[in-house]
Amino acid sequence: MSKYDFKYLLQENGWLENVTVETDDNGIIKSINQLSSNSSENIGIPGFQNAHSHAFQYAMAGLAEYHPTTKSPDDFWSWRKSMYELALKIDPDQLEAIASMLYAEMVRHGYTHVAEFHYLHHDKKGKSFENIAEMGSRLIQAAKNAGINITLIPIFYQKGGFCKEATIEQRRFISNNIDAYMNLFEASKLLTLNKPHASIGFGIHSMRAVETENIIKVSNFRHDHIPFHIHVSEQIKEVEDSLHYLKARPVEWLSDNISLSKDYHLVHATHLVEKEINAIANSKANVVICPSTEGNLGDGIFPLRNYLSKNGNWSIGTDSHIGINPMEEIKLLDYGQRLTTNKRNTFSNLESGDSGFNALKTALQSGRKAMGNHHNSFFEIGKPLNAVVYSSEHPLLSSCSKKNLCNTLVFASDISMLKATIVNGNYIFNDGIHKNMGTIKHEFERALKVLEYR
Repeated sequence: MSKYDFKYLLQENGWLENVTVETDDNGIIKSINQLSSNSSENIGIPGFQNAHSHAFQYAMAGLAEYHPTTKSPDDFWSWRKSMYELALKIDPDQLEAIASMLYAEMVRHGYTHVAEFHYLHHDKKGKSFENIAEMGSRLIQAAKNAGINITLIPIFYQKGGFCKEATIEQRRFISNNIDAYMNLFEASKLLTLNKPHASIGFGIHSMRAVETENIIKVSNFRHDHIPFHIHVSEQIKEVEDSLHYLKARPVEWLSDNISLSKDYHLVHATHLVEKEINAIANSKANVVICPSTEGNLGDGIFPLRNYLSKNGNWSIGTDSHIGINPMEEIKLLDYGQRLTTNKRNTFSNLESGDSGFNALKTALQSGRKAMGNHHNSFFEIGKPLNAVVYSSEHPLLSSCSKKNLCNTLVFASDISMLKATIVNGNYIFNDGIHKNMGTIKHEFERALKVLEYR
């Protein structure tokens, strides 16, 4: 039994004051009690959900910013060539080391859950490992090393583009047919059994990377609210190619051929028309927006204001991990809308003008769905305690009223205000220290030295 005291604790209906949370030995919440007073300076909010991650790409964060001085464009497609070069080098030990470091950094920034969009399946020659889910097993172990919850999403990646064979650079990603993918999924699912920190999801890399009949088949295999993730409409060229080959835009095709629901997570969805925005919002599907990566790659800006006007659901992810701070992702998401619409009330709605609270609530609840968790309560008896703790001793927080607290955290906080991250009832990061950082950092540095990548 453990006790956690908070000056303020954020629930789905607002702030509770002077709260004690008690957990059992497994980190499950046994009670949430309000007191007349306590001496705690802690401010607690629910742990952030990172709904989109490619862990191996963390090794190249910051290394794709030398641009050609010729007239050749440097865009998503040229960046992708650099990413492929890295993907061809990494062995299982190195993947575990890189992912452990990344996930530890996520915890340091307040993430307690990550959805790993995993397509680095095979060995360097493109052959299956003896355990076909070997690389997935390393990601689950990395999450355990770092103390984060993981939803492993083994990705179906079949082709090199619309009506194109996969290239040699993509050889580590490819499942040639639906049976090969389902075998990989089942092997990956077995990895998550009896592991409280791990769960499973279905995933299609993109419309261009899988035959359309197989996209439908995978969707039909899905059951028990297992989440379904797919990249969609990230690039204008992708939309143009979809129109040429499928005679429909990507989201248009999905909504016409699949029964979209709250279990579906459309990653990026940057380039949409009104019909597609309506289709996603009406189906209660979710968009996963990754503002720092989308900005870095020059993808474009998701039409959030229009989408929110239709009560659309969204969550955040860090994708290539050029940024890992969830508050920065939310701010970038908001500021992109402000700069393109010249309006400041992106996250306000008819129920509440509290922008910070509204953003945190949607990012949490839709982010949980991306993990396969449909519980809407921020903190609930019978569920694990996953929380981010801020110190009210910071001048901006010590003088802040409850009314303005969420907005101060979202729009004016920095990482120095974050005091601790609690995952499944355990302090994984506390007072500037991650409990496993020494070993994780050593293994990460050794892996990158061998890779000779940085």
